[in-house]
Amino acid sequence: MAHYRHYGDIPPKRHTQHRRPDGGLYYEELMGTEGFSSDSSLLYHIGVPSAIVDAMTWEPGDQATVPNHPLKPRHLRLHDLFPEQDWKAADPVTGRRLVLGNAEVRISYVVAGETSPLYRNAAGDECVYVEAGAGTVETVFGALPVRAGDYVVLPRSTTHRWLPDGPGPLRCYVIEANSHIAPPKRYLSRYGQFLEHAPYCERDLHGPGEPVRDTGTDVDVLVKHRSSRGEIVGTRYVYATHPFDVVGWDGCLYPYTFNVGDFEPITGRVHQPPPVHQVFEGDGFVICNFVPRKVDYHPLSVPVPYYHSNVDSDEVMFYCGGDYEARRGSGIGPGSVSLHPGGHSHGPQPGTIERSLGAEYFDELAVMVDTFRPLELGEAGTAADDGGYAWTWSGPR
Repeated sequence: MAHYRHYGDIPPKRHTQHRRPDGGLYYEELMGTEGFSSDSSLLYHIGVPSAIVDAMTWEPGDQATVPNHPLKPRHLRLHDLFPEQDWKAADPVTGRRLVLGNAEVRISYVVAGETSPLYRNAAGDECVYVEAGAGTVETVFGALPVRAGDYVVLPRSTTHRWLPDGPGPLRCYVIEANSHIAPPKRYLSRYGQFLEHAPYCERDLHGPGEPVRDTGTDVDVLVKHRSSRGEIVGTRYVYATHPFDVVGWDGCLYPYTFNVGDFEPITGRVHQPPPVHQVFEGDGFVICNFVPRKVDYHPLSVPVPYYHSNVDSDEVMFYCGGDYEARRGSGIGPGSVSLHPGGHSHGPQPGTIERSLGAEYFDELAVMVDTFRPLELGEAGTAADDGGYAWTWSGPR
């Protein structure tokens, strides 16, 4: 995200001596991407950021997947995965349950009421959609307040922890990449500024505030990473000093939030294709959101989507609120995920085309992930499958 920010105590020139009040040196850490050839930030620590005193294996939950075979569209009821007695003891990191995944992206869901351990994902960036609840994400860059409707974009290897806050739990839809996650290139100038046709801009992105300070020794940090075979594994590091000892930082790489309510929908006289709803992209997938909006205004328009085949991708829709018109009658509602795999032609449920004619506004909220390799089912996806969605276009037989 090439948008410069700085906070706290930094020297006037990078890679030069930066001294503490007692005369000792702060320790400069470069957090950079693509082998020093892309976005980066410099952080200044009180302690040595590489000083680990122990390392042990950590199991990051069940990461196994099974093929979607036989090939079927599926309806997954995510709200059934976390009864109250479970979420009260869960945290937003170790409580995640894997719904869908492939080699490039993994989608998990979690409902949590507890503070998470310190954690970082060294396999790729994370984009966490907050379905409900509120809290704070404390990071080495500073604190990010989060609320319902926020996307929380966390660059790879950002050490952080989640602190739920409020009477209810945090409900989070977690998209973990094996790459970086960024706004679509077509929204940006060659220098990285949002262009006028983009549905959001820099004013809508909210970076971290003042650096979070914490102390302590022998501090545990959970690290998710990939093995030499490409499998997701975990390591528990023990650091000599607390990672939240940053006195200042600057650069163009940092976590931020973007609220779905700040996305300005693009509409037209006839039905617009999914790319107009795109909000982020990563290697092998895109993220879109469908927000409340006026719909097509041609006198003969058909507001709901036409039937379409996902020739190159699997389509995953997470229904967050409102009434998703095209799926009416299928049993899908808030908290549902639909999986429409490549090779399956899908579209509106029977009767919804006629009911949609003349509509001027859709009150719907959904997050869509389109992948360009087939997705497999994680343990949570298998557990949440309603079993009958594939037959809903056929009616009673």
